Amino acid sequence: MTGTAAPMNWAEARETAWAAGYAARPAASELPFGEAVGSALAAPLVAVSDLPAFPTSAVDGWAIAGGGPWRVDGAVLAGQVPQAMKPGQAVTIATGAQVPEGAEGIIRLEHGTLEDDLVDGPAAREWREAGEEAAHGDELLAAGTPISPPVVGLAAAAGHATLPAHAKPGARVVVFGDELLTSGVSREGRVRDSLGPMVPHMLTAAGAAAGPSIGPVEDTLEAHVAALREALADADLVCTTGGTMVGPVDHLHAALAEIGAEYVINTVAVRPGFPMLLARTEDGKFIAGLPGNPQSAVIAVVSLVAPLLAGLRGLPLPPLQTVRLAEAVPGRGSFTHLALVDRAGNRLGHHGSAMLRGLANAAGFAVIGPEGTGAAGAAVELATVPGV
Repeated sequence: MTGTAAPMNWAEARETAWAAGYAARPAASELPFGEAVGSALAAPLVAVSDLPAFPTSAVDGWAIAGGGPWRVDGAVLAGQVPQAMKPGQAVTIATGAQVPEGAEGIIRLEHGTLEDDLVDGPAAREWREAGEEAAHGDELLAAGTPISPPVVGLAAAAGHATLPAHAKPGARVVVFGDELLTSGVSREGRVRDSLGPMVPHMLTAAGAAAGPSIGPVEDTLEAHVAALREALADADLVCTTGGTMVGPVDHLHAALAEIGAEYVINTVAVRPGFPMLLARTEDGKFIAGLPGNPQSAVIAVVSLVAPLLAGLRGLPLPPLQTVRLAEAVPGRGSFTHLALVDRAGNRLGHHGSAMLRGLANAAGFAVIGPEGTGAAGAAVELATVPGV
């Protein structure tokens, strides 16, 4: 394994990271709704009963049978099983209640007149028939559908308590760097760590089950190897921060070799953030090397980690959005340029690779392709940040 390689095209790197995750996605299992949200259906969602299971009133009013006016004799509330109706009878009925057998129509509450227990007014079939939305055995959603809160609602209504899905990958962040502080202000040549507190939340937003960060880890090969092994013991994905270059205290490449990991991607042709990487261990776990500069690290999450996590959960490659540039954005030669912009397409200040101030106000990164530029008024792709 070597620490140098020709950078991979940014778009290709996103697809490669996603494909690696998709190929390594775990076997599907029946998961509780709370664990399944954010993954994809691993099998079609099928109705296990008619939906609705019985005729249900769509309005508040009176169910009637026979000719009118009708004498009100009884009431039906949601959750009750009503008795069959007789000609000339009316029963007060609530929205969602089961329609009694023999009912020929419903008078809406706002359309009826009630006097001396007699109700009169225009009646119609104001109810949902059994199986109107779906019949028992119907396929409601195809395999591969992202599991959103409305999907959970549909599954519950259709009689399910679990969903077939790929479990969320466990993830840990390992922070490298003797120069980092975990409290207080930067001082005496040392700086406050921002990635340890920030990146786990991004991983959670991107669909991982993220644990607390490990570190800062001292700048020795032995400490790097020990920290990687600790994190890999209970995680499917480990994101490291810093050490992705080949400087005197950059030990990540040597540590990857020590634990027998192989590169999936080694550097990406993107600015900022090109010395990012993705490696895989012999037992199929992943290590994403994020650069130490905060904005560059976020770009690595956007470029490699979010696509990888989508694949591991059986989801498609996260789509890019679109933004119309309010001002010109320069290109970066043969590299893709990811430029911080707000939702109006304005390029933000404080966008250096070591800065977070611009990122805190951004909609995401405008994508300016290799050998290209972004003209004012042009619609370009927008790469969003998990959790933003």
